[in-house]
This record gives sequence, C-alpha cells and structure tokens, in this order.
Amino acid sequence: MDVLEKTSPRAFGARRFTSKAEPLKSAFFWLSAFYFVYCARPEDWIPGLRYIPLAKISGIFAVAGLLSAGRSKRSLKDLPREAYYLFGIICLLLIAGPLSPVWKGGAIFKAMDFAKVMVVWALTYVVITSFDRLKRIIFIQSGSVAVISVVSLLKGRHTIRLEGVIGGIYSNPNDLAFAIVLSLPFCIAFLLDTKKVVVKLAWLVGMLAMCVALFLTASRGGFVTLICTGVVMLWHFGIKGKRPQLIAAAALLVLVVGVAAGGRLKDRFFAISAGNVNDNLEQGAHGSYEQRTLLMEESLKAVIHYPLGIGMGNFPSYSGTWREVHVSYLQIAAEGGLASLIFYILFFRRGFVNLKQLRKKPDPEDKEMQLFVGALHSSLVGFLIGSLFAPEAYQYFPYFAVAYTSVLLAMSNEKEQEAASPRSFTEPPWRKRFRSPGARFRNPGVRGPSPLRGKSRNL
Repeated sequence: MDVLEKTSPRAFGARRFTSKAEPLKSAFFWLSAFYFVYCARPEDWIPGLRYIPLAKISGIFAVAGLLSAGRSKRSLKDLPREAYYLFGIICLLLIAGPLSPVWKGGAIFKAMDFAKVMVVWALTYVVITSFDRLKRIIFIQSGSVAVISVVSLLKGRHTIRLEGVIGGIYSNPNDLAFAIVLSLPFCIAFLLDTKKVVVKLAWLVGMLAMCVALFLTASRGGFVTLICTGVVMLWHFGIKGKRPQLIAAAALLVLVVGVAAGGRLKDRFFAISAGNVNDNLEQGAHGSYEQRTLLMEESLKAVIHYPLGIGMGNFPSYSGTWREVHVSYLQIAAEGGLASLIFYILFFRRGFVNLKQLRKKPDPEDKEMQLFVGALHSSLVGFLIGSLFAPEAYQYFPYFAVAYTSVLLAMSNEKEQEAASPRSFTEPPWRKRFRSPGARFRNPGVRGPSPLRGKSRNL
C-alpha cells in the first residue's frame, strides 16, 4: 500500500508541483564560463589554450541555452531602461564606422566586437534569477582578477610596470590597475560575508596580491581610483557597518604595500610637476602627462568637427600620436559622437538609480545583499572618477556592475510582488482532466457544490 501511494499519480503531482527546478541551468553554466574566460584570460597564461576561441564558444552556448530553455521569471522583453541606453551606444558606434574620416572598416569591426557586451548584459539580466547565482558570477569576476594579479606578479617580476605580462584586457598596466580597483570592493564583501577562517585567509592573500600588483603597475589613474573607491568602500563597510578594525587594517595595508612596492608610482607622481627631470622613468612620466593634455585638446577638436564620431578605436590614428585619450568620456564622445556620450552617462546613471531604490527599501534580515549593494556603489563611484584619468570606455567590468544592480533591483521587486500576492495551490492538469463526478465529494479540499445535495459531507 505504501508503495502504491508513493507511485500514485497524486503523489507524483504533489512532488512535481512542490519542487522548484532551477530555470535556465544550461544557459547559466555557459554564461559563467564566459565570465571566467573574459575575466581570468586562461588562454593567455595556460599553454595551448590560445588556439581555442573559448569566449566565442561559451557565448554561443549561453545564447543557445537561453533560446532552448523554458520560461523564466524574466525575458528579453523585460529588459530595463539601461539596456536600451547600452543598445543605443552600440548602434551609434556602428553608425560612426561608415562615416569615419579615418578607417571605416576597422571602426565597424571593433564596434561589432564590442557589441558582444550587449549580449552578455542581456543574458546576465535574464539568466541570473537568484541571489546565489549573482554571487557566483561576482565571485568569478573578483576571484579571476585575484588570480590574474598573482600570475602577473609571478611572471612579471622583472617587467617594468607589469606591461604585457598578461594579454588581452590586462596587457596595458593602466587597464590592469583599473580592473583590480573595480573588483576590490567585491573581495571585501566576500571576506565579510564568509565565516570560514580558511576562506577569509584566501581572500586576504588575494587582496594583498591585488594591491601589490596595483602599485607595481605605477598607474596614477589606478591609484586615484583606488583612493576614491576605498573611501566609499570604507564608508559602507567600516563606518556604516560599524567595523572600525576594517578601516585600520586597510590603512595599514596601503601603507605597507605603498612603502614596499610604491617607489615607481611615487616617482611618476613627482614627475608631473618636475622642473628638471633626469631619470628616464621620470622623463617618460612627465612626457606622458604633457602628452595627455594635448590628447584631450585633440579629442575636443574631434568632437567639434565630427559630432557623429570618428569611429571606434580611430582616435589614436586621428591624433597622430597612436595613443588613446586618457578620459573615458572624451574617448567615447570623439569616437561615437555626442549622442553616444549622452547615452553613456545615462547608462551609468541608471546604475546609481537602481542602488538608490535598493537602499530605500532595505531588508534588515538580508544583510548579505546590503554588503554587495555597498560593494557595487563603491565600484561604480570609483569607475566614474577613475574614468577621468583612463581610457576605459569599452572595458566590460563597469557594464557588468550596472547589470548586477539591475539584477538586484529586479529580484527585490519580484520578492515584493510574491509577498503581496501569496501563491495558491494549483491543481495538476491531469487531475482536472480525469476527475470523476464524485471527486469533489471525496476531496474536501476542493471547493464547489457537493454532488450529494442535502446530505452531510462528513460521512
């Protein structure tokens, strides 16, 4: 009898409707693979992988998993306003390519390559339907940057400013420093979130390697971004979170690492106002400062003469110096036009709007979510200020951060909707289809008129 009850259609239906299958599992797996490939760059430091297009493979499978999966909480029709701003930026960059006065083909090709961020952004919003999934994606990003920092220190011991030690998005020391700073708040959030001593030690070692690598890049823009991000981060985690020991530990860490590995960075800062420059490194730093001033002037001229843009990646050729303008806002304005700059600002403004809405409805029981809200706010503030000193308009990390804020806000709204309208038990379709005339009489849980009128239901 017990066996029959366990295998009966009623028992099967109960199990089917009480168990929740996690939606879009295949798509999330491949999305995680793409994040790992993009953030960890395994093909640049693991022999043999450079011949395999890992990013394209993972991206294609993620899209295929989304298209072949069933219904989820969100769909592509539910994308928030910031997704359309990002789509507008990409469209304007594609339009600027054929109109470019420099290199039309190269601008179109680079804009099409950058368009992948739209696909990843949309997949992130649709596929990440739970806070655990969001944590896994953020873990992949921050953990990958920590691993890249360790690899850079091991492979670039004798390399000036760690330049070219890791390829791709980390080949330039300024880009490497920028990625480190934007990921540090998430490392702090994971450190405070876990209670396991071994995990805490692992995050501490990773952050130490990240700080050392940051100082060894001697990136002035990266250091300014670190200061701005650190102030906001310590406000959230140290002052508001009532962790004064965190403020003292951060100050001690920066002081020790700065003294041990910050000599080259100090020389580059002093070289800005140096009147008599003798050292080659200081000479290069001083020349770099003067050159960046001229590049800013050239970018403004490009915006005035070509308001629709000169095409993505064409400014180094247009300026004749083969260098990027070290201001992200001028970079995208010159290459994508004034309209793309407006969409660019509106896009990142939406990230702060999302965080503001999340802070307006705090859940005192969900301290874990508040940790990552503070980390996202710190990362975005650091990006907006750091963008004044670095050409980072096309790096994916800031766009990922805005996607995380959109996902968090969507999950919070869905949670409120579920609390406002409690779920009612839905009968399995096969029970409605094959219900016998006396089923309502035998099942007192189903409302409706009894087939035995005038008689007691409790026999």
